[in-house]
Amino acid sequence: MTTIKPIMARHHEYCDRLFADAEQAANRQDWNACVQQVQHFADAMQAHFRAEEEELFPAFERATGTQGGPTEVMRQEHVQIRQLIASLTEAASAASDADFFGVGDTLVVFMEQHNRKEEGILYPMCDDRIGDSEQVIKRLQLLVGA
Repeated sequence: MTTIKPIMARHHEYCDRLFADAEQAANRQDWNACVQQVQHFADAMQAHFRAEEEELFPAFERATGTQGGPTEVMRQEHVQIRQLIASLTEAASAASDADFFGVGDTLVVFMEQHNRKEEGILYPMCDDRIGDSEQVIKRLQLLVGA
């Protein structure tokens, strides 16, 4: 049986690879490629957040009868990650090494912590608590392209 955690964890890995591609382009000083890679990364992250915020989190909240708690923390962190991605986009567009790598370092640490919480706590809770998760899983797969 397919569960939520591996689908979403694989998408975390996919987003991480896209970010690494952007970093490699910046290391080569290929700012045109970097801007394109950052856009691919930003698009993938937006798809990931949409899957969580529009499908997964509401399903978890319905199943548990709670608003807030772990899903609210994740939503707040999504806001912060979106802000960092916007700053990363600006730095790539400006071809600014210092800004790109400074923001990038902050973003990597923040995403690692965020992903650990989701993969270690929230996704397993979702797998345990969302009763008939088949429809949720299908919608997640569509949104993240799994």
